[in-house]
Amino acid sequence: MRLDEAIEGYLTTVEFEYGYSPHTVKAYRRDLLDFAEYADGPDSDEESSSDPLDVDLIDLELLRAWLWERQERGLAQGTLSRNVATLKSFGNWLEHRRLVPANPAARLRAPKKARPLPRVLSEDQIGQILSRAEARARGGDPAEIRDRAVLELLYATALRVSELCGLPLSGLDLRERTVRVIGKGDKERVVPLGAPAALALPDYLERARPALPARAGQRPETLFLGNGGASLASHSVYRLVARELEQEPGSGPRGPHTLRHTAATHLLNGGADLRVVQELLGHASLASTQVYTHVSTERLAQTYRQAHPRA
Repeated sequence: MRLDEAIEGYLTTVEFEYGYSPHTVKAYRRDLLDFAEYADGPDSDEESSSDPLDVDLIDLELLRAWLWERQERGLAQGTLSRNVATLKSFGNWLEHRRLVPANPAARLRAPKKARPLPRVLSEDQIGQILSRAEARARGGDPAEIRDRAVLELLYATALRVSELCGLPLSGLDLRERTVRVIGKGDKERVVPLGAPAALALPDYLERARPALPARAGQRPETLFLGNGGASLASHSVYRLVARELEQEPGSGPRGPHTLRHTAATHLLNGGADLRVVQELLGHASLASTQVYTHVSTERLAQTYRQAHPRA
């Protein structure tokens, strides 16, 4: 069953069979339509944006990706908790109607109100991830070549996933080794990229991008394309990064933002000025960037305790 049909069936059930209040039904409708727009929106890399997503394609990682995106938009904890409740109820309905074999939201948890310091990978871990991606790209598969370029660019520039997926082809300047990004609040910034990313991107442009399918004979103006010919979807990037981080030790988030956190912390550990990092990240407030100094300070203290004879 198509996702949009399932949503309408579910809302009818909770309103007329379960007797939920109009206020609750309205909130559930708002949540599910927002999720449907994310899962099956214009940036979807399914074969056609005019064909809505089927409910059997909904999985835990897609649900988590939607919640992560909403959390990054700064939605309140109460709203996120309600979003989780909506998805769980909808998933139960899908399972009860035997539209899916099991509730895809059964293991979903609301984000914690008090968040710990962001997860940061070591330089060795990042090196392993990028080495694996490079090795896979040597096989010549266009998707693997693209995925390597995506990972390299995420770590090189600390872009938000929405910025990466929306990055126009014209925003890449390989001669200057920069990308021109439109961030939050439609603010533009220019971000430099390193040599490995500057090698991976031409390889993608020459060998992979022309080989990826095009819709109606035309390619989107975005730099990265999905397997179906549309612009690369944010949830596809989330899944890519999640698969890579699964192979690395450590707990915490497994989305693209972990690479953003890691890049920012590595810059500060390498001696970058806090305000330079603020500019690179596109933070409006310096306070948003200062969380990375806390990460760096903790690592400094840990090293001190381990190394200093009188620590």
